[in-house]
Amino acid sequence: MSKLIVIEFVSLDGVVEDPDGAQGTPWGGWAFRYGPESVAGDKFALGEVLDTGIMLLGRVTWQLFSRIWSPRDDEFSRKMNAIPKLVASRSLDSVEGWSNSALLRGELIEEVAERKKRQDIVVAGSAGVVDALKEHDLIDQYRLLVFPAVLGQGRRLFDRPGQPAGLSLESAERVGQAALLVYRREAAQGDHR
Repeated sequence: MSKLIVIEFVSLDGVVEDPDGAQGTPWGGWAFRYGPESVAGDKFALGEVLDTGIMLLGRVTWQLFSRIWSPRDDEFSRKMNAIPKLVASRSLDSVEGWSNSALLRGELIEEVAERKKRQDIVVAGSAGVVDALKEHDLIDQYRLLVFPAVLGQGRRLFDRPGQPAGLSLESAERVGQAALLVYRREAAQGDHR
């Protein structure tokens, strides 16, 4: 079975909100303070998943990424522009602003569970989408680029009560001033994913 992979920029205290400052929060831009060697290119080591998988994005992340990636033409940008993208949004009518984008027409959980049978799914940012997928135990792997910033405020990746997550560390690697931590979901009793 294919995997659902969540990729996130994360502060040392677990904040995922506004890593680039685009949302205008007082603490925003924290990930980009550490220079391009920590954020540019395929820092999440997705490799061929970008060639064979699909990307799932919430509205806010899709709108931000469409402005960032669509005009670029380097090797990584070409992969980001080429990968099929599903956009989970109830407010967008069109996603024509970024190549290979389509609105997710069905219910999020059912659509993701069905697509996951056929190919890997990468969820970038999109905290609300990630929360829904966590709630339905659909996430197989987290690839977290953890920055040495302690913010003390902002939305955290694991901040919802009643959503425990059993994870096992697969790898840890230094990426500039950050660390790429890869965790896989521990299988529940009788689950052989």
